[in-house]
Formats: sequence, C-alpha cells, structure tokens
Amino acid sequence: MARKPSLSLESLEALGAPRLAALIAEEASGNAAFKRRVMAALAGQSGAGAVAKLIDRRLAGLARARAFVDWDKERAFRDDLAALVASIAKELAAADPSMAAERLLRFIATHEKVFERIDDSSGRIQDVYADAIDALGPVAARMSIAETSGLPAQVMAALGDSEHGYLPKVAEQVIPYLTPAACADWDADLAQRIAERHAAEAGKRGSGRWFYSMTEQWRRMRQALARAGGDLDQVIALEREKPEASRDSLGIAAQLLAAGRAAEALDWVSAGGTRRHSVLMGLDGEDETDASPAVQQALLEAEILTALGQVEAAQALRWQRFGETLAPELLRAHLKALPDFDDIEAEESAFALALDHADPMAALRFFLAWPRDDLAARVVVRHRAVWSGSDWHILPPIADRLQHESPLAATILYRALLDDILARARSKAYGHAAKYLAALDRLAPDSDTANDRPADLPSHAQYREGLRATHGRKSGFWALVEGRVTREDPVPCSGRRPNWTAQ
Repeated sequence: MARKPSLSLESLEALGAPRLAALIAEEASGNAAFKRRVMAALAGQSGAGAVAKLIDRRLAGLARARAFVDWDKERAFRDDLAALVASIAKELAAADPSMAAERLLRFIATHEKVFERIDDSSGRIQDVYADAIDALGPVAARMSIAETSGLPAQVMAALGDSEHGYLPKVAEQVIPYLTPAACADWDADLAQRIAERHAAEAGKRGSGRWFYSMTEQWRRMRQALARAGGDLDQVIALEREKPEASRDSLGIAAQLLAAGRAAEALDWVSAGGTRRHSVLMGLDGEDETDASPAVQQALLEAEILTALGQVEAAQALRWQRFGETLAPELLRAHLKALPDFDDIEAEESAFALALDHADPMAALRFFLAWPRDDLAARVVVRHRAVWSGSDWHILPPIADRLQHESPLAATILYRALLDDILARARSKAYGHAAKYLAALDRLAPDSDTANDRPADLPSHAQYREGLRATHGRKSGFWALVEGRVTREDPVPCSGRRPNWTAQ
C-alpha cells in the first residue's frame, strides 16, 4: 500500500519550480486573497518600495470603503484582510521592517471603520486584527534602535484616540524593543495626555454619569512601561488612580507575590471583598469553573498565605471555597498540599460534600470535570425533578456522555429535553425532539431494569403513552417520529425556512 504523501517544505521543493509555479498560478486564478499574496511576493523581488506600493493601494481602499459587507462575503473579506496582514508581516518586513511596522499600524487603525461595515459576531475579523497586533512584536525586533525610537509617536498617531481597546495591546508588543530613554519619553507624553484629558473631562465626572475616557487605555500603557522598567511601585501607584471598581486587585496581588512582597499581596487580594463565583459552560458540556473570579481569588489568596507560612489557613480557605463553588481546581490544590495518603480520605469527603450540595448543577459539573461519571449519574437520578430542557445547550452532550455508563441518567435528561420542546410547542426543534425520543427507545431496555431506578419514575412504555395523551395533536412531531416526513438541514441563508420532504 502506497504511503500517503506528506505536505512539507521538503516534499514541495521536490516537485520542482515548474510544477509549483503551475499550481500557484492555478490557485491564484480563483483565489483573490492568495493572488494578492503572490503579487506581493513577486513585487518583493523589486525591493521594499514595490511591495509597499501594492500594500498602500489596498490600505487606502480599505480606509475609504463604506459599503456593508454581506454575510455571504464575510469569508472572502476575512481572507483578503488576512492576506494583507501576511504580505506586510512577511514580504514587506523581510525587505524593510520599519516600513512594515508603519503599515501594520495603519492596518490596525482601520478596525473601527471595518467593524462598522460587517457583523463580526463570529469574531473572525477581530482575529485578523489580533494577528496584526501580534505581528508587530517580531517586526519591531528586526528594527534598529533609531527606527524603534519613532514607534511611540507612530502608535499614538495611528491609535491614540481609538476606543476599541487595541492601543494598550499594540503598546505591549512594541515596548520590549524600546530603549529606556524612549520608554521614559513615552511615559512622560502619556502622563501629560492623561492630565490634560482629565482636566477637560472634569464636567463629565461631575455629572456622576459613566462615560468612556481614553485615560483608561493610556494608564494601562503607562503600567506596561513601568513593568518593563521593573518599577512595581509605579504600577501600583497607577492602579490606585483608577476608580476602585476598575482596579485589577488580583493582578496586582499576583505581581506582588512574584516579587516576594507577600504581606502587601494579601492586602490587595482581599481588596473589594470576596469575588463572585460564575461558571461558563460550553456546548460540549465542559465548564470553565477555574476562570471564575471567586476561584482565582481563592487560589491566589491561599498561595499568598502559604508564602507567609500560614499553611493551615491556606488549606482551610481552599476547602471552604471548594464547598461553596465545587470548583475542581480548588480541590486539586487542596489535595496536592496534603501529606501522602491523606488525600484519599479528603477526596472521599469532597465527593460526599458535592453529592449533598444545594446546587445540583454545580455538583453535576464537578463530577463531570473530575471526572466521576458514576457520581454524575447519581446526581442526575437523585435530583431528577430539577433538570430543565431550557438548558438545551449543555444537557444533550451530558446525556450522550452518560448513556453508556448510566442509561437511566441519560433517560432522565433526554426526557427533560423532550418534554420542554413539546410543552412549549417549539416546532423548529421537533427534529431534535424526535432524536431524543429515538434515544429513549434505544435506552429503554437498560433504563427500565436499572437497579437504582426510582419507583416513581414511569417506565418507557408509560412515558410514551403519556406523550401520546398529552401531545398527540402535535402532528409535525409525530410525523418525524414515525418517519412520514424528514427534515433536511436548512440552507445556510438568512431568512430561509427548513425544507420538508414527504416520503
């Protein structure tokens, strides 16, 4: 059996220049973004000026454009922007990094007008601008000291008053390649800008109403400059200038701890009280409890207490916050700090605590993340009345995951999802409802005979009879269940309804 060819530089070079040229010409004829990359590469043979001329023409067109970009043209538009960034960061940067840096800044400065022209709910266009910002650092690294000295002025000219929040990110890419003198000059300029803007906005502040001020971004830039210079006290002083609600006290605490100033870190980590616990749960059922502000604060505070020699207090804090949040990372940190063999008993205690937790969804998330699918299934069965089909974005993957180890738990979740769709007559979701009922039919033999099956849970036959009695008039649903009609995937076009095909 022939080996599948690998795509690598070596294998492509083996094709030879004529074959590669033919492939490039063929792809360029039907791919406008790729064609621009090829044209920039060809122009590079004539020097930086030729490449810059092509790029400047595209940047000028981008700055002038006002037409809205329709959804069906979003991908091509994104590819075109990405090709432009690649031409600057690769072709032009190789010939003249200073010219490349200037044009990257010009491109980034177009973001506000571009975002007005397109619905970027997917974030794909923003990703291109993020790539352009990331490209600035490597480009600046190739510039001479004399060239980098002009970067602060160029950054401020291009983005000094843009409100989208890109300015500090751009500054963070540039700062590592500036001389101490250039950093000091930039900091002085930002300090003056803040003072002048602060005075100009005195009336707005006096009104008591919230308003956006560029001073927030400028202050973050000054902090980046201070960190680059190793001046943590200046970073802290600038943080104190912010409104109390906007202060990153956890970030300051982490920096103080890293600097060996644990006592000060303890004051900052508790500033503002205990953070609120929040959980982001994705479509695949995986949660992000560790990103919760409450969890971050507890982990950091425990680390600070440990650095201060208060090991027992640190452990007590981790255990307390785990009991409140059921965040896996808190339990991991608690177990890791225990002596050998003590962790087994502590883990069992944590499981018992989670099983008795007042929030069944928190317990379910914990056991899925640990992972202990058997205990997750126990939570589902024990709290069978609380699951709601309104959690359609997280329950299906959980039911799918549990169906092999616990058909009973999966049955409970699928029933909750199906009941919600039918109770609310969500006809657009009848296709999903039919799939859930098919899953219930498949799981019924094992679910009906499960040892832990509650006595008050109807059998599958009884459940189906109940569906007929309650929702027998929902002909669209039953037609799907019985295979009399099928619902095709809708055409990906705005305003188009699903197609139904009789069989």
